[in-house]
Amino acid sequence: MDAVDCLRTRRSIRRFTDQPVTREDIAALIETAAYAPSWKNTQTARYIAVLDPDLKAKIADTCVMGHASNRRIITQAPALIALVTIEGRSGYERDGGFSTAKRTHWQSFDAGVAAQTFCLAAHERGLGTVIMGIYDPALTAQALSLPEDRSVSALIALGHPAETPEAPKRKGVEELAEFL
Repeated sequence: MDAVDCLRTRRSIRRFTDQPVTREDIAALIETAAYAPSWKNTQTARYIAVLDPDLKAKIADTCVMGHASNRRIITQAPALIALVTIEGRSGYERDGGFSTAKRTHWQSFDAGVAAQTFCLAAHERGLGTVIMGIYDPALTAQALSLPEDRSVSALIALGHPAETPEAPKRKGVEELAEFL
């Protein structure tokens, strides 16, 4: 699959088959996602693969702020990936000062790039993903026993797609672009 085809055919998958995702599959995705660009090559993204059904159920029951769809997706998906970021590096200089007026924005930016790279790698391998943002970061960090210098940037359900949704309508270049 070429890059343009991968970009244009990737969809958010919210229903998965019962087929498990192997540790080897996940490791291969993370190996590819490691090539995502980051602020000054800080590479702060980390991936926690939650395969244990009891821990997935705990996250689904206590961390998604009552969001029924996310609860169902997490419970059904063979794997849940917690995209975790190391705090205080993206957008910073070595002395701890900010390099940019965007300040901590770069941590989220880097996490977004890492998440999309992970999802495209999954799609290329025939796996489906959906990035979920409705969750309580503190409760999720607690459920995952994260150290204080880590934060959860996104939850990504991962599995073999049980559906292939149609692409939502996209805005055209005339609306998206401005040429000066």
